[in-house]
Amino acid sequence: MSLFASTAEHYRRHRSGVPAEVAEILADAAPQGSPRHLLDVGTGPGFVISALLPWFDEAIGVDLDADLLAVAREELPGDRVGLVQAPAESFETPETWSAHLVTVCRAFHWFDRPVFLRHVAERMAPDAVLAVFGDQSIWAGGDEWKDRTREVVQEVLGEQRRAGAGTYDRPAGRFEDDIADAGFHGVTTTRVPVVRTKTVDGVIGLMHSMSFASPAVLGDRAGEFDRILRERLEPLADGDGLLTDHNEFQIILATRP
Repeated sequence: MSLFASTAEHYRRHRSGVPAEVAEILADAAPQGSPRHLLDVGTGPGFVISALLPWFDEAIGVDLDADLLAVAREELPGDRVGLVQAPAESFETPETWSAHLVTVCRAFHWFDRPVFLRHVAERMAPDAVLAVFGDQSIWAGGDEWKDRTREVVQEVLGEQRRAGAGTYDRPAGRFEDDIADAGFHGVTTTRVPVVRTKTVDGVIGLMHSMSFASPAVLGDRAGEFDRILRERLEPLADGDGLLTDHNEFQIILATRP
């Protein structure tokens, strides 16, 4: 079973996309090319490609989950975007096709990072840029509603964070070090603050898009989970029924070996 089995529709409806400021930073970091190519690994429903395609002529999205790729196929223009169902560590691209920008959004922690980095470097144009980026999940805290949400997840599913049918262990070491150790150079990290609002229903849907609280993971506890989470969050919402998400995107950029 995929880590994200049963999440596709919740992912489409409740995950936040890539902010315009983040998209501009990524597009400006990559070298020019004609045609200019984007490779998005761990593409999910294609949020990154959708945000960056105005700056690129062609894009390829890679993901292991067929249902998420089906959503991407519905959302993205097929004449400029190719989608590949394969692991991040062993996907293939056309022989004459090289990426000017490789993006990995909210997915690097799932990869065998040394293997992926060696593999992807061979599919990058000279001076191409790798961008590993993402925003903070409820596990980082920062807002009271995130703390309450995390508490409900652990009450219903246990203290150990789930990941599909298994559990999740936080990666050892820094992503920047993984990237530098693979021979990429000029590694930099930028942080972009973002403030968003979510409804209580939106947070419940967001949790169902996650590998640790998907419908498949919750099973017959889904109704209980939704009920408890709603009870905890509704008192925290403002007069318009909204919860404020004070967040930030961390963007790691590096040039191919």
